[in-house]
Amino acid sequence: MTTLRISDADVTATRAGVLIVGVNKQGSLQIVSGALPAAVRKAIASDLEKVACDGEPGGLWRIPAPGSVAADSVIAVATPAKPDAEQLRKVAGAGVRAAGGSKSVVLALPTPNEATLAAVCEGALLGAHVPLRVSAKPSKGAVGTLIVATTAPRAVRSAVKRNAVADVTATNLARDLVNQPPVTLTPVAFASTAKKTLKGSQAKVTVWDADRLVKEGMGGMVGVGQGSANPPRLIVLEYAPKDAKKHLALVGKGITFDSGGLSLKPPKAMETMKCDMAGAAAVLAAVTTIAELGLPVHVTGYLACAENMPGGHAQRPGDVITMRNEKTVEVLNTDAEGRLVMADALALAGESQPDIIIDVATLTGAQMIALGNQVAAVMSNDPQLADTVKAAGESVGEPFWPMPLPESLKASLKSPLADLKNIGDQYGGMLTAGLFLQEFVPGDIAWAHLDIAGPAFNEAGPHGFTPKGGTGFAARTLVQLARELGR
Repeated sequence: MTTLRISDADVTATRAGVLIVGVNKQGSLQIVSGALPAAVRKAIASDLEKVACDGEPGGLWRIPAPGSVAADSVIAVATPAKPDAEQLRKVAGAGVRAAGGSKSVVLALPTPNEATLAAVCEGALLGAHVPLRVSAKPSKGAVGTLIVATTAPRAVRSAVKRNAVADVTATNLARDLVNQPPVTLTPVAFASTAKKTLKGSQAKVTVWDADRLVKEGMGGMVGVGQGSANPPRLIVLEYAPKDAKKHLALVGKGITFDSGGLSLKPPKAMETMKCDMAGAAAVLAAVTTIAELGLPVHVTGYLACAENMPGGHAQRPGDVITMRNEKTVEVLNTDAEGRLVMADALALAGESQPDIIIDVATLTGAQMIALGNQVAAVMSNDPQLADTVKAAGESVGEPFWPMPLPESLKASLKSPLADLKNIGDQYGGMLTAGLFLQEFVPGDIAWAHLDIAGPAFNEAGPHGFTPKGGTGFAARTLVQLARELGR
């Protein structure tokens, strides 16, 4: 378990395995740090030049520490001359990842204000996380202690530490859930994990089994889950402090494995489909953290968990199912299953008339085509809420981009047989998925749909504070939104 210290002590005298600094080349090589004396910065820069450090973006260099520094070695990470919070978050994460299993790491990066201090702490903690690995060989140990240098007042340091540790703990919980093999994280196992995670907290957990899902008219969840030997579960999380100012409903897609059902995916596309429950993981992590922090906001989480398999009882293209809000849906593609479980959960969430509903899902490959694999989409019936989500994400290093819900695409969801069909136009698939979900949200409730298909799982390899595999994306944004609602 990595511990965090935020200190105003002399960095050069701080014993540590590694000292992390920023480096930039503007004519000559410069060390980007406000915590090191000029002579020490000059000595480190001189040693870096000997190993052909050029300060180019993305670069990272490790050298023995100069004699005037108590640390054993120095890791220099390419850093802009005047870095912003997000750049510092990535630099800190990359540096700590490179430090491997060092017992202690001290970070001497610029922290001129609370936002940059928080970013360095978050990035360092995120970079220290060791991804889940199922192996007979022991995993590489995490960094023991992180020491972030700053001149910030003690009260600021205390608040930053509390929030950073809480937010990163949420992200790492979501990461570990996403990385679980689907053979062990079935819908039933997800429910058990939720109960274990929230045991002793201020939040309670209620689980709807397959029989209750039928009784409650959750046709989408029943239909998606009926092809699997592992039955579906709806997991309801409730945190309701007496001083709550607003009620926030969070809905997470929890497809623990997505084969595509009878509309079977190609083998290569199935390899990472354990990540199709990343939305539910983010919601569980966020509710856990919100309860731990004691934020004054009523939060209800709905984790719509099912396994989409092509068993003998699987739903067929052409089937018509009746949803929680009694709308009927013609299922034309069983691989468009996420919107079906989410629709039921959204309809249920709307019945309690919360102030805001936010759903989180790895919903469409179209999201990645539009925005790549590091920026998520936000669609909303309230432009101000979309802007709020975008700002909350930016503040914690999770970028979102607002996308439209065009009226012109609604006609493509009409079915000659039922109220709706589960797929629309081939083009604009991310948008038609959002329009489908909107049909299950009461029109008088502010709602935002977060499609995190790209950022939820990193196949490209580690970068910045992001590991390979599950990223925990959206968990920190949800916590930040709850903070803002509670103010």
